[in-house]
Amino acid sequence: MEQKAVASATVRPQETITLNNSMKIPVVGLGTYKSDKKQVQHAISDAIDAGYRHFDCAWLYGNEDEVGQALHSKIAGGLVQREDLFITSKLWNNFHEKSKVIPMLEESLGSLGLHYVDLYLINWPFGFKENAPLCPTNHPEKSYSNVDYLETWEGMENCVKQGLAKSIGVSNFNPQQITRLLDHCKIKPVVNQVEVTPNLNQKDLIKFCKEHEIVVTGYAPLGRSAHHGTSGGPTPTMLDPKVIQIGEKYKKSAAQVVLNYLVSLGISVVPRSVHKSHICENINIFDFTLAPADVAYLDSLNKNQRVVTMSEFSSHPHYSF
Repeated sequence: MEQKAVASATVRPQETITLNNSMKIPVVGLGTYKSDKKQVQHAISDAIDAGYRHFDCAWLYGNEDEVGQALHSKIAGGLVQREDLFITSKLWNNFHEKSKVIPMLEESLGSLGLHYVDLYLINWPFGFKENAPLCPTNHPEKSYSNVDYLETWEGMENCVKQGLAKSIGVSNFNPQQITRLLDHCKIKPVVNQVEVTPNLNQKDLIKFCKEHEIVVTGYAPLGRSAHHGTSGGPTPTMLDPKVIQIGEKYKKSAAQVVLNYLVSLGISVVPRSVHKSHICENINIFDFTLAPADVAYLDSLNKNQRVVTMSEFSSHPHYSF
């Protein structure tokens, strides 16, 4: 049964959201950003045991080899088949030239040990020169690439044509950038992956994307505790005393309350963890429905505050925020 964009939060883990190419993306996936190489293999294994079939990866994360080893161990053990899995990877900013897109995807596929990914995303709409640092915060203007993301998208479409990616999409794109892409593309993006938390519920963007048959996937849905207490970093909602109280009412953790709320917005989410207890907890969110008053409180927490701003690159012509 497919989750509808305005459905209640009571859904089952195996439910999916249908993409505009008729593929289905599982509602809850496991994020792998900053997951230690030694820990991520166990995390993937634990996640598959817990029912996860959606794994969010990227070349930049530097751990796709270990992710691939874990996936193949489970496949070889007969616990899951490749066709059951939904694997995402992403193209980093230094490789936006059309000619670089397929080679970079092939590099990720080699690391993952796969013939194709289910979804390949442009990580950010703005690009850097190929020989620049991966995150050139020191005098960034010198590292900016003038490659238009429309050119990059042509390379992404070639990934589909060659069977290397079943679906393609974008990440951190704003409505204007998506509109421009839709006006020029031959293959529509299926997903826009953006930061979504109760602090930044993205309801307007979710509505816009739904109107254009694009599914929103929320990254960092629980906030990032490493940013808590830093200058300008919003406090993760799961630390809010009232959200903790709401969780106690349902015999759930505050994190489970937050994830339940977010999937009720009609999006998929990719919380990151390498701890088995949290991995199991984060997918066990479908057996309760938040009362209207609890939803209203979580709605009220929206402050349009980002954890991930990439503000160092705000002078780039394709900066999205």
